[in-house]
Amino acid sequence: MKRISVLVSALLFSVNVSAVDGVSVEYGNGDATDMARVGAIWNWDKQWFTGGNWLVTGFWEASAGTWRGHSAAGNNQTITDLGVTPVFRFQQKNLSGCAPYAEAAIGFHLITPTFINADRKFSTAFQFGDHVGFGLRFGERQQFDLGYRFQHLSNGSIKKPNQGINFNQIRFAYQF
Repeated sequence: MKRISVLVSALLFSVNVSAVDGVSVEYGNGDATDMARVGAIWNWDKQWFTGGNWLVTGFWEASAGTWRGHSAAGNNQTITDLGVTPVFRFQQKNLSGCAPYAEAAIGFHLITPTFINADRKFSTAFQFGDHVGFGLRFGERQQFDLGYRFQHLSNGSIKKPNQGINFNQIRFAYQF
């Protein structure tokens, strides 16, 4: 696991720092677990279906965070989570005021250790993380982003047990 974490960290931090388009913070909970993450955002230069007031675009999000178990089952752990996720977003074009959006994504996460409490084990460090969400962009340049995400993480039945975990999250991002 240590070698994989070093490799992922080297890949994430080898990108030119000035190319970062934004940063994010998330807080959430679910399945007797609290989670918190910070992230970096790299916007895509591509947009699709731009004919009306809405368009499809996206961004890469690299994140690092922790999960803290608080189950009555005992043996609660703190998990470290590193993730990389391509996020597709259906959003209103940049207009004055608030601009709503909806998003969906499937990304990759590495976690350690591979259990959060006595009743929830993941069996592999590699996890898929998919989410759906919605929110609002606001500010003079639409630089602020406040949203909700429902996220599910599991190993995709690579190995048993595959209990997975669900989080309800609030996310705030700032675009440079």
